[in-house]
Amino acid sequence: MALLIHFLACLFGTGSWMAINGVWVELPLLVNRLPEGWYLPSYLIILIQLANVGPLFVALMHKWKPRLLGEASVICVLVSMGTVACFLLAFLWDRTTAVAGSQRSAAFFALTFVLSLVDCTSSVTFLPFMMRLHPQYVPTFFVGEGLSGLIPALFALAQGSGISRCVNVTIPQNNTVANATLGNVTVADVDFHMKTQYFPANFSSLVFFLILSAMMFSCLVAFVSLNRLPKAWDLSTQNLCASDVTLTSVQKIPAGGRGPAELGDVTNCPADGPMAKGVDDTDLEKVTHSRAEFAFVYSLVAWVNALTNGVLPSVQSYSCLPYGNVAYHLAATLSSVANPLACTVATFLPSRSLPTLGTLALTGTAFGAYIMAMAAMSPCPLLQRSEWGDAVVVVSWVLFTGTLSYVKVMTGVILRSHSHSALVWYGAVEQLGSLLGAVVMFPLVSVYSLFRSADFCSFQCPA
Repeated sequence: MALLIHFLACLFGTGSWMAINGVWVELPLLVNRLPEGWYLPSYLIILIQLANVGPLFVALMHKWKPRLLGEASVICVLVSMGTVACFLLAFLWDRTTAVAGSQRSAAFFALTFVLSLVDCTSSVTFLPFMMRLHPQYVPTFFVGEGLSGLIPALFALAQGSGISRCVNVTIPQNNTVANATLGNVTVADVDFHMKTQYFPANFSSLVFFLILSAMMFSCLVAFVSLNRLPKAWDLSTQNLCASDVTLTSVQKIPAGGRGPAELGDVTNCPADGPMAKGVDDTDLEKVTHSRAEFAFVYSLVAWVNALTNGVLPSVQSYSCLPYGNVAYHLAATLSSVANPLACTVATFLPSRSLPTLGTLALTGTAFGAYIMAMAAMSPCPLLQRSEWGDAVVVVSWVLFTGTLSYVKVMTGVILRSHSHSALVWYGAVEQLGSLLGAVVMFPLVSVYSLFRSADFCSFQCPA
């Protein structure tokens, strides 16, 4: 039964950011069809940040009217909205509407806003719902959350989204002469230069969005199953309580055998059970944190999410594309793999040590700083057109994502052992950090154009 709950928790976690991640990885195909062109990513950033009204509303309602919103009902409505919106997007994404005398992708933006509202609000609803399960299922949920980025990326790679090659293109220097002597043009009459040519997709965007809709529906099924299986939770918790090794790695229990009152629905071991008989009292002391330590934990949450959800994704193309499309796809795909892998490591090698988590956050920030430096140097970063340059930027993205994903998981586990309210504010701070990161980077990238792009095939850096 425990394995089934692990699977359902993971599947439930995939619905957290599946929809928006799917839209984002599909952009290389969408920008060639929609009238907004390459301005599309900028508009999406604005839509996603506007959708933060969802988690803000839920957080405020939790603060002032905690009993008014039913947690299970809100999640059911959200996931259902995401499933329907993805399904409609499959058929309406390329429909345009005349707005102020020009064609705009009104249907695409409206449905994308709905998906953004669903995914942003999941940050303050999905994780608090996990409070009903044993703490060991929280890392499993984070594995699913990481897969919500990996699965769309893998489908995009299978689709061939954005795959390109460099081709040699000839342009006549004098059109009149070229037309008059067609078939007899000399080398002196033409210019040769390299141009990026994109391969056609292996399957259409309609199929891609239908796959996303099916994944969101599977998340809904997983949630309904978890919400209707209280006996399975109790059985799983009792089995875990019988193992002092597993339980003490997740939560410390006082010597009296009763868990802290803050843990609410979590079932604790009875006083006469195996835990009370075979473990030294010193090993069962309750783990507590001061106000300063909680402030540090929430600061880590805000900082890590600002980097991973706002700052660095805004410049991923600038940091990777100067090294070529292969480096870009490897960085995007392997960093998506690093997220669930880090969550899996956190399941088997958890560490609640705040100094350790702080050190890992600094390490991830250092890799992020290198990535940002390469983006700032675009289109001529260090070690360009060198295999070492490709390897370093890909590894930097993987380690940046992996270390900070581990920190996100463990801060969630720490706050989960404190109270339900702590998890709600975890989601709120998570979204606040993401918002601040995006707000800082949007004007730098889209308004002031501090980062420069260039065609990898045709641009030549100065010696």
